[in-house]
Amino acid sequence: MGRKRMEEQWWKGELAADIHQTLRTKELKLPMYKAHSPQIGMRRYLIDLLTVLSNRFNLCPTARHLAIYLLDLFMDRYDITVKQLHVTSFACLLLASKFEEKEDKVPKLEHLNNVAYMCNVNVVLNKKDLLRMEMLLLENFNWNLCLPTAAHYIDYYLHASVGENDLHNGWPVTSLTKTKAFLEKYAYYFLDFSVQDHAFLRFRPSLIAAACVCASRICMQISPAWTTQLELLTCYSWEHLVQCIEMMLICYENDIKEASNIKKHVTIQHQEREAVENLSHQATPQVLFQQSSYHPLALHPTPLSQFQSPVQDLCSAYRDSLEARRASSLLAGCADSSFRSCAALQARLGPPAQPLPLQTPIAVQVALGTEPRHCVSMAYSSTYLSDLHPCAARCFDG
Repeated sequence: MGRKRMEEQWWKGELAADIHQTLRTKELKLPMYKAHSPQIGMRRYLIDLLTVLSNRFNLCPTARHLAIYLLDLFMDRYDITVKQLHVTSFACLLLASKFEEKEDKVPKLEHLNNVAYMCNVNVVLNKKDLLRMEMLLLENFNWNLCLPTAAHYIDYYLHASVGENDLHNGWPVTSLTKTKAFLEKYAYYFLDFSVQDHAFLRFRPSLIAAACVCASRICMQISPAWTTQLELLTCYSWEHLVQCIEMMLICYENDIKEASNIKKHVTIQHQEREAVENLSHQATPQVLFQQSSYHPLALHPTPLSQFQSPVQDLCSAYRDSLEARRASSLLAGCADSSFRSCAALQARLGPPAQPLPLQTPIAVQVALGTEPRHCVSMAYSSTYLSDLHPCAARCFDG
């Protein structure tokens, strides 16, 4: 377990200074990048593809940065077709993961094809083509993949990124652990920025890593921006880092502006969506609660005779019902029962009144009011009326 921890966090071990010095010696022999690739316009797309692949397979930052560096150097030396560029990118990622990661974390061919399909890469990899491309890459680099990148230095420098004497916004740092955790996120943010633009390849990897730490301290308002301890650790003074830091801070400001514009655009879209939803909610009650087609008399001075037709229909139906009952009663010889029905209906519809004198032939006189009643606000056909429909009493006052 101790050996595994030493291998994963070498910058905390006793050999950290020796390893750092070895990496600094090797970076002096790195090939020079000239940015002469005819396909340099596709570099950003290929880097994004390698980033997605490395994140999908949980590869360490050193493997990703080494894969990008291998791709940059190989593209700078050869004119490669678009289809072969995809195969070259996958081969660089495989070589870097085999060099930096453990065997069980090296991506498999089937998984690479699946992720490539998800990324809309119109290339199907096969084992033969990948092996051939890997051999070509190894021969091009003389079988030497020990090429230091900024990711190889960043953890060593972050280990001493915040000291006890540092000030945060003019006040002493209350928690070194939390401050280091935030500063580490900033540092890896700038580290990812450094591979997006090929202009950073003119700086040494160790200088880029030191500039990432210094730019992070500036963004977090930790003073001083560059301490004596960091200068002794990295062997870089403030004057060495200024140009690289300025480039990083410019990229940072542009990224902030772009994020602000995106946030503003999303906010406007959200407000417009809420406005549309509010309008739809307001329009819904207007449809559900429309005014009735039967308007009050005060708004439409319609002749009064037109509003008496429902009452006339109701009375006519009542008269027809009485006459039908009378005829059936006379034929059956049961006139008394008809009289009782009439009396019961009158008692139900209104207050007691004087009985009408009935003579043969029987007739019913009904006086209509001069004003329409609200009890009959809709026209009913006589077919909907039965013998004993409850209505207002005043409609049939004699």
